[in-house]
Amino acid sequence: MTIGLFGTCGHSKWRDSFMKKYDEIGIDYFNPLKDDWKPEDAAIEAEHLANDEIVLFPVLAETTGLGSLGEVGFSILQAIKLSTSRHIVVYIDPNCTVEDEALRKESIRMRALILAHLKKLQYPNVWVAKDMNSMHYLANYLHSFEVTNRSFKEKYTINDIQMDR
Repeated sequence: MTIGLFGTCGHSKWRDSFMKKYDEIGIDYFNPLKDDWKPEDAAIEAEHLANDEIVLFPVLAETTGLGSLGEVGFSILQAIKLSTSRHIVVYIDPNCTVEDEALRKESIRMRALILAHLKKLQYPNVWVAKDMNSMHYLANYLHSFEVTNRSFKEKYTINDIQMDR
């Protein structure tokens, strides 16, 4: 089971604490952020975006987040259409702190629109975190739940479970 660390890229350091914790407890993750990113890496990213069981999408204030905001929609659509065992966890900071005023205003407008739409979604595998700590906690919880659920399904079939009526 893999957790995809998508969302804000650039010089952002948000992944560091997640990866440190995942390394400590043995959780597999995919980090699309590379120093030597090449166009052919896009296919690897797309594969993880389509298949990782848990996909994290924080859009932080330090960037306009235009690419990440667009990917949020694609990921949610894939999670809804392809599998109910995949989880998409989104955190969108309502603010943007980039210096370019026009880009900052457009980013804030897009963030507000996407957050408004996300709040209307009623899908059990799409989660909207209130902050980065909540995202971290939720990702760990979902991972633990899915590992336990998988283990249970591998061990038992419905015929193995006898229920008192």
